[in-house]
Amino acid sequence: MEATEESLSRLLATYGLDTQLVGVAGGLMLALIANMLLGIMLRRLRRVTLDSTNRWDDVVINALEKPLRVVLWVVALMLIMHLVPVTANLEAFLLRAHDTVLILLLAWFLHRLIFGAEEELLCPARGHKASTDKAAVHSTAKLLRVILWILAGLMVLQSVGVSISGLLAFGGIGGIAVGFAAKDLMANFFGGMSIYLDRPFTPGDWIRSPDREIEGTVEDIGWRLTRIRTFDQRPLYVPNAVFTQIAVENPSRMFNRRIYETIGVRYQDSASLAAIVSDVRQMLEQHADIDLTRTLIVNFVSFGPSSLDFFIYAFTRTTVWVEYHAIKQDVLLQVLGIVHRHGADVAFPTRTLHLEQAQLDAMVAPPQESQ
Repeated sequence: MEATEESLSRLLATYGLDTQLVGVAGGLMLALIANMLLGIMLRRLRRVTLDSTNRWDDVVINALEKPLRVVLWVVALMLIMHLVPVTANLEAFLLRAHDTVLILLLAWFLHRLIFGAEEELLCPARGHKASTDKAAVHSTAKLLRVILWILAGLMVLQSVGVSISGLLAFGGIGGIAVGFAAKDLMANFFGGMSIYLDRPFTPGDWIRSPDREIEGTVEDIGWRLTRIRTFDQRPLYVPNAVFTQIAVENPSRMFNRRIYETIGVRYQDSASLAAIVSDVRQMLEQHADIDLTRTLIVNFVSFGPSSLDFFIYAFTRTTVWVEYHAIKQDVLLQVLGIVHRHGADVAFPTRTLHLEQAQLDAMVAPPQESQ
């Protein structure tokens, strides 16, 4: 073996070539060939995965492709560096850098894998998902990515010679001071965690709070702030810690919308009131947009100051705001038509003034002539 190396060295020296230079050039050539072969192999794997019905193999190949190419070049460069004489300190540094790069590449691959799995779980091909399911997928993916890069950072620190045990001990002591200094930031962070875990609302939901002047459509839930678009199209940024202290309504998750109206009929139409109430109830029971599985009430309820009042209590099938108001308009117009069909009318506020007979006589008596 040594004789072969000496013969090769004499041959290169005959042509005026440097052994190390030729070795580096040969290593680069082999790396290029390996990169081409890797590309051919990945393309064939991609064709195989596209023909299969399982979509998860596509996720793995997509996540693996770019990190694997970088790993190939890192390994090739490390092998080439062995052909170049370096000092012991530089060699130790290169070995640590090699380990650090491999850790980061592994973290990169896992990050791409988590991202691909998130996209696959939420893709339209898997069918419609409720907003709560989407929020669960998003929050789990975010949490996994945070944990991944924290662990990768600790492994990188370990690879460059930083004591993790000392760092964790310092973190335990310093965490108390940091916690007092950044208590609002931590409160917002854990508020965001509670939103992701409890899922009281998700992006796209219409929410409002009876405790605060907060109402609008949720656009984004961050780790510190939640962005809400109010109905006049202004962005509203709410710290996540606020949602741990207030009540929040989520009308987007309603099953129905309620129609609750009181209608007054004139006192002189009292004879028609029972028939009006019966016809209104029958109309609602036959209305295509009223949900009959929910409570439906039409009853005479009170003697008002200037009207006989009956109320309507029903639920629409739709929860869409615009459609609900169109249905409500149709119902009220039909109620008005029923009232008029019975020869009655809707009452309006009136006042009756009763006068004594003496006052009436005084009002109608002719004026006395002056003497």
